[in-house]
Amino acid sequence: MELDLLLTDARVVTMDGGRPFARSVGIWRGRVVGLDEQVEGVRARREVSVGGATVVPGFNDSHNHMAQFGQRLGEIDCSALRSRDELLSLIAARAAGAAPDAWITGSGYDQTVLGGHPLREELDRAGGGRKVLLLHRTSHLLVASTAVFEAVGAMAASYPDPEGGTVERHADGTPTGLVTERAMADFRGLRKPFPQRDLIDALGAASRVYLAEGLTSVSEAGIGDSPLVGSSPVEGGVYQRAVEEGAIRQRVQLMVAMENLHTLASADSDPFRRGLDLGLRTGLGDERLRIGPLKMFTDGALMSRTASMTANFCGHDHAGVMQFTAEELTATAVDAAAAGWQLAVHAIGDHAVDVALDVLGAVARAGTRPDPRHRIEHASVVRPEQLDRFARLGVIASTQGRFVAELGDGVASVLGEDRLPWTYRHASFAERGIVVASGSDRPVVADGGPLPAIQSMVERRTPSGRLFNGHEAVSVLEALRTYTVGSAYAQRTDHELGRLAPGYLADMVVLGRDITTCATEEIGGTTVLATVVGGVAEYDPQGIFG
Repeated sequence: MELDLLLTDARVVTMDGGRPFARSVGIWRGRVVGLDEQVEGVRARREVSVGGATVVPGFNDSHNHMAQFGQRLGEIDCSALRSRDELLSLIAARAAGAAPDAWITGSGYDQTVLGGHPLREELDRAGGGRKVLLLHRTSHLLVASTAVFEAVGAMAASYPDPEGGTVERHADGTPTGLVTERAMADFRGLRKPFPQRDLIDALGAASRVYLAEGLTSVSEAGIGDSPLVGSSPVEGGVYQRAVEEGAIRQRVQLMVAMENLHTLASADSDPFRRGLDLGLRTGLGDERLRIGPLKMFTDGALMSRTASMTANFCGHDHAGVMQFTAEELTATAVDAAAAGWQLAVHAIGDHAVDVALDVLGAVARAGTRPDPRHRIEHASVVRPEQLDRFARLGVIASTQGRFVAELGDGVASVLGEDRLPWTYRHASFAERGIVVASGSDRPVVADGGPLPAIQSMVERRTPSGRLFNGHEAVSVLEALRTYTVGSAYAQRTDHELGRLAPGYLADMVVLGRDITTCATEEIGGTTVLATVVGGVAEYDPQGIFG
């Protein structure tokens, strides 16, 4: 036997309990075949020394919006702005010289930092009457100019609010510019479906950023025809083309938005009546591209105060919104599980978590899928008794550790001190044996890389430096586990991803420092020296791999 590659002089953190560390890795046909003495004396076509650098399994983002992130790289980035005047100046600069029918788009604004949501009239002046549309950092709110409202037909007070969404209005009935949750569908729909070529280019742009951060696998958290996520009804084909063309160089799992399920003409003896055409479901695909869970929605987000809580938000007379009724969600979930779907249920507020657990409990009682590995996405506010329900049902917590570092102060202000200890949990999940998978929810966060997220999980400091629920802090190794072993388990790929061990895919990251021993404040700024996918260095700016 001749190895394709022998990696030497490395500090390998394998994430494999049987052999936690190694110095060399042998790779053949894209997989690890041995470590240290297991490959000693075996010839290799190439031998690469990494000069004592740390090597870890490839990072795996369990929840991101890859196409949206790639698109936003070409839009106005509002995430670092600190005033409405700054934002309006950027809109005016983008509008200068643009065609009268051009769209001016941006994303990532935070009204708690800007001093309020931009008003429709302000957007009109800055954009010179053009179509201006800005997405909130949560993607659960947007603001738009008059031209957009006119195109939708929503200027009149008689325009109906859908269930689970609102168009905010002045006292005279004219819109303020703010649109929430399911009411966004018509506004975002003006630009959909996006052309396939544009989406492929956006995915390529996102993939390049992800490689530089050490991401070798990602889960796209919602494709297809959906008012909240998804870019095109034919989006699955877009990802397939992007992989074939080499635009995407990670491994990708696709969550299908629940709105894409429809009635199927199945046999009377079949246990389901709804699904995707041809009966496609979780698991179809290969090592590079797979269909993952069905993405389901309950509520909104904390910063937009649309998460569904059991008590009102601080200083407000409401407790958020639900996108769908519990009955609708249960019926969809039971049908989908019977058709073979793993479920990934978005639930942020503690009431939404109640509903999600009820739904997954109903699915468990139906007994429709062995080893289901159903997930709750975000699980942001979880009361103590809900932790036990997670554990009993075997539900995976798909969380975003970076939220503390970017959203912590704002979240504390909308929840108050009483509910804060339940928020953005981690150690409490791990102590009960609940699998935690880590993702970014990018583009919600400005810095969605795994290394800053790992630092945040350990330090739990907000933007102001406040310690945010220090009792939920975890070790560096536990944080790293969530971005490797945990995410692979949530993807149902833990038999081949998440560890550097014989038989596993040779996905790894070469790091400029050992994040398991360095000062915690240095973790987020650690340099990614190389990112290897299937034994191929897809990112290697220093030419380590030649």
